[in-house]
Amino acid sequence: MIFAAGLGTRLRPLTDDRPKALVEVNGKTLLEHNITKLKNAGFDHLVVNIHHFGEQIISFLDAHDNFGIDIKVSDERQTLLDTGGGLKRAFPLFAEPGPILVHNVDIISDIDLKELYDEHLRNADRAFSKPLGATLAIHERITSRYLMFDAEKSVCGWINVKTGEVKGAMGEKFAYAGIQVIDPNLFPYLSAKDEDAFPIIGFYLDICQSIALTGVNVLGKAWVDCGKPEALEKAASILENS
Repeated sequence: MIFAAGLGTRLRPLTDDRPKALVEVNGKTLLEHNITKLKNAGFDHLVVNIHHFGEQIISFLDAHDNFGIDIKVSDERQTLLDTGGGLKRAFPLFAEPGPILVHNVDIISDIDLKELYDEHLRNADRAFSKPLGATLAIHERITSRYLMFDAEKSVCGWINVKTGEVKGAMGEKFAYAGIQVIDPNLFPYLSAKDEDAFPIIGFYLDICQSIALTGVNVLGKAWVDCGKPEALEKAASILENS
């Protein structure tokens, strides 16, 4: 799944007349770069959620014949559901109840997506004290907000180092990289959520005592969040060298 429904407010003025997903880097949209990366990694069934200028994304996919793979659209044009709500809404569009790789559309990296997916499959055989719910790509970049991981390398809390706000328990700090693999074990928890719109990280903090949300450190991989115009130059460099 590609999360492409965000408003892209940090990318203004580029997103004044288009969705963030259709902002271009090196002559191609962020959406196309990520579809191509997923396709090259072996993924041939995708779901893309839409909201801001969503009809442009539908037209873009139609014009490119869905890039030769099965792409379904999860339509949030009426109400933006955030990442947790967006995943909950999209779940019925997946053909099989297997693990689902979820990728934010504004992330450009040279992270090996097949290896991340396979790592999740290997994690499913690990002896966690809780059922496995997700495998998150994490790294050690400097930011203001971090997920906390316990001795099992499972999410146990969150901290904003600028404000000192802490949720949950303290642990080893890592930044979330915007790419993860969701296990079918997570969906009963999503289905039980009585809200339609909610962020997935907040949801994880609510359920982390009941389900394992492990992390894979992608230290050394080139990575950028294209949330701001100045990040697009770094994204272009990554794409040229990957």
